[in-house]
Amino acid sequence: MKILFVAMAESIHTARWIHQLKDEGWDIYLFPSHDHRSLRSDFDGVKILVPFFFLFTWLDKRGLGKYFRFIYSKIFYLTKKRSPDYYTQRLDRYIKKIKPDIIHSMETQGGGFLVAKVKCEYPHTSFPVWWHTNWGSDIFLFGRLPYQKPLIRRVMENCDYYSCECKRDVDLALQFGLKGVAFEPYPNTGGFKPELIDEYRKESGPTSSRKVIMVKGYQGWAGRALVAIRALERCADLIKDYKVVIYSNASGEDVEIASTLLSQNTGAEVTILPAGTSHAEIMQYHSRARISIGLSMGDAISTSLLEAMAMGSFPIQSCTACASEWFTDGISGLIVTPEDPEVVEHAIRRALLDDILVNSAAEINYNKIVQDANFETLRVKTIQAYKKVLNIDHVQ
Repeated sequence: MKILFVAMAESIHTARWIHQLKDEGWDIYLFPSHDHRSLRSDFDGVKILVPFFFLFTWLDKRGLGKYFRFIYSKIFYLTKKRSPDYYTQRLDRYIKKIKPDIIHSMETQGGGFLVAKVKCEYPHTSFPVWWHTNWGSDIFLFGRLPYQKPLIRRVMENCDYYSCECKRDVDLALQFGLKGVAFEPYPNTGGFKPELIDEYRKESGPTSSRKVIMVKGYQGWAGRALVAIRALERCADLIKDYKVVIYSNASGEDVEIASTLLSQNTGAEVTILPAGTSHAEIMQYHSRARISIGLSMGDAISTSLLEAMAMGSFPIQSCTACASEWFTDGISGLIVTPEDPEVVEHAIRRALLDDILVNSAAEINYNKIVQDANFETLRVKTIQAYKKVLNIDHVQ
């Protein structure tokens, strides 16, 4: 079987999904959905469809990758200016050369739009089966933007199979004209190995005894880390003996300033984890946390939510994610609006003061993750899905 992925080559989510297939003996190809030469190093056995890829990796290992990226960015700018569709044309050539059994695009605004453009605007005697996977805010948030709607509709009307993490997004896909087969929703990140969960949690103790508060540091068009920080500041009387750990803070300065003021105004210790902090280390922080806060304007399941649940940290998650499909509000977590610090404050206070609530939630959430986000279970389900795709006639 030949599978051509069109996805973010820099994303850990892409790597985790493909990792599930590594022992199947299939031919796996990856065409980056964005041409900026940012590539992960953990795509073992995957054929990366990037010109000069071996030169790029050779230079990267010798510390010269940043110079190559600079030069390439200039070439990319000039090429795109001369031929706006050059990247679509490149994908089209690879499809015709490789003749994959399945094209699997991951993330709508990148891979989805790119494959849809090739299928709809370039002649093919027989286009491969196309499976599209929806990520995060792809249709829940962007689907409300007028200029995005026709592009999303073109993806949904032309893909043969569709997968996502939420029942909510299946309904939205149907509203956008999905004609293909929708798989049952499940996590895009490959799930968790129960033995690793137990290893991370073996010295963590009951949730009520923990003195760490985790905050997802995204701040921008979707993330609302500043709302979480403001809500914590309003809880100054409760958090002075806690350590606040902020992670995934890619954008930087605004969150750093707010974090410094949070520490000064509350007396709480605040740590911002550096970019590149390993997944294992973040999981270990969650295992020492009493609460984990994630706020955004749009998301699917939210991987950080599942990580918190697995590690026994009480989740406080914005209503714009699919949290309600994974925990019960008021029992095993709290769902809040993402832009109201007063509402988030009340949730934080409740979680910090109610030991019975957080301890009970930790047990409920552990069982939920082991049952529904088990790595091996999801791996088997994923492999069966690929086999199903090739055994069912796809939509014409």
